[in-house]
Order: sequence, then C-alpha cells, then structure tokens
Amino acid sequence: MMFEKTIFHTMPEQIAVRLRYSILSGELESGAPLREREVSDWYGVSRGPVREVFRQLTQEGLLVAVPNKGVKVAEKPSGPVRALLVKLRTEIESFVLDSVFDDITQKDITQLEKILEKIKQACLNDDMGALLEQDLNFHRAIIEQHDEKDLFSIWRPMALRMLIQYNRLGDLIESYHEHSRILDAIKKGDKAAALKALEDNIQ
Repeated sequence: MMFEKTIFHTMPEQIAVRLRYSILSGELESGAPLREREVSDWYGVSRGPVREVFRQLTQEGLLVAVPNKGVKVAEKPSGPVRALLVKLRTEIESFVLDSVFDDITQKDITQLEKILEKIKQACLNDDMGALLEQDLNFHRAIIEQHDEKDLFSIWRPMALRMLIQYNRLGDLIESYHEHSRILDAIKKGDKAAALKALEDNIQ
C-alpha cells in the first residue's frame, strides 16, 4: 500500500516519482512550464518516457496540458475549489474508514506505524516533499482497504491537488501529531475518535 513502489521497474516510474517530488516539495513552482526535451535532458532519457510521465501527472492533476505548448505545473487550487476538494476528500476517506474499521488487522496497524515513523522523520528533517509523500502513503493505506478499488483512482487526484503549494502547517511536526491521533484511535478501537481525527487532518 505504499505511495510508490520501493523498486521501480520502468524508467517512466522513476521519472514520475522524481517529478512528483519536485512539484510537491516546491522545487518546481506552480505555473512553471515543462518541455519534453528539457526533462529528457535532466534524466538522460529519450522523450518517449517523459511523454508518458507527462500524461500520468496530468491525469493526477499535478500538471496541466497547454495546447501547442506542452505542460506546466498546476496552480494551487483557489479558495472555493480547495474547500470543495476538502469536502469531497473528507467524505471519501470517512466513508472508507467507517466501512473498514472493524476489519483493520494488526498487520495493517503495523504498516501505518511504519509510515507514521517516516512522517516523523520527514518533519524532523524539515523535508516537505518527503512529508507530503508519506502523508499520502498514510491515507492511501486506508483507502486501499476498501473492496471498491476505483475509490483510489477518484481520491488520488484530489489529494495531490490539495498538496500543491501546501502551507497549512505552521510547524511540520503538527502533521505527525495529527496522523498519530488517527492511528491511536484506530488502535483503541474508537471509531468515532478516528473519524474525528481524520476529519481534523484533512484541511
């Protein structure tokens, strides 16, 4: 249930991970244009894999296709759009957690504990890119518990768009504490508290 596989079997997978990190970490600013030739030079590959990655990240909402100009990094959602994304994402994740809560196993909890530790390390290292990646890992691990696998395809673009130019946290360690409260409630079998902690985290 990891955000990305530990071992990448294809070149497009590797490039997608690197570009995604660059966008979420702020290394590539919103609105920045990206050209196939330029990105292929960055990674020393042909333009084919880069074209495939551009299509993938466009579908994820991190890139926007510009007719006759290639693609650019997506802009931060406007206030009203972000509010809508928060509402929709909260509804999806709350629905899933409520549905699967009684079926969460110790193995699932152990996996969440491992991700939570990575969240903590990213916070301590002041690494926003790694924090957002592990944040998504944590929520993905919950989403993928549901039998309806299409929910992940619906959820992912919303979650990624919300994290563009993410600046809600005054101190990164707040993210660790928020996710810790979700996991603590799951461990205690307190569904109401887990749902409340989840809702508080999605902002």
